Amino acid sequence: MIGIVIPAHNEERHISACLASIQRAIAHPALAHQQVQLLVVLDACSDETATRVSAMGVATLEVSVRNVGKARALGAERLLEVGAQWLAFTDADTVVPADWLVRQIGFGADAVCGTVEVDSWSEYGESVRSRYLELYQFTENHRHIHGANLGLSADAYRNAGGFQHLVAHEDVQLVADLERIGARIVWTATNPVVTSARRDYKCRGGFGEYLASLVAEGTREHSPAHAPIG
Repeated sequence: MIGIVIPAHNEERHISACLASIQRAIAHPALAHQQVQLLVVLDACSDETATRVSAMGVATLEVSVRNVGKARALGAERLLEVGAQWLAFTDADTVVPADWLVRQIGFGADAVCGTVEVDSWSEYGESVRSRYLELYQFTENHRHIHGANLGLSADAYRNAGGFQHLVAHEDVQLVADLERIGARIVWTATNPVVTSARRDYKCRGGFGEYLASLVAEGTREHSPAHAPIG
């Protein structure tokens, strides 16, 4: 069985598109005889996220921890309890490709770390887009880690100790723990997801804050204190 976990805190704007993409991935012909369970962990939601998830017939787990690491961990625990052998993780503001699950499993690895692409740069502009593309490695054997595009076997997850209850970088810590136990990790750019570049990001220290840091970096570079001399 494949288990898919999505943590969500007030994601009414994005959750429907996310779930629709995952349902397409679940319906892939190569998974015709594979049991798949999708679980949205509703973390202290006060908007219409729960209503929209319910309307799409997706199972939920309601918690109030305001902690993405713990939300991911609680979701994983629930799916492991019902027999999941592979765990896939993404975010509520992310859209996955139709072959997302098939490709993760097809690598035959203990874990798969995938890349992310940005849906639109309209809120940031060309300078931030250029800086992002300059720094990001869309190559095999990259070293990017995203909770929005991560899959691993149940055994590897358990042996690494699972997600720590961190408010940020829980994905980085898990991968570090996987490396510590000698897990075989595939770092691939061939299975990217598309995530939001919105400015109203939910997670401190996450992808949204990273994009905001590129804006701040560009501002510093163009300030009088950083102007070229001569």
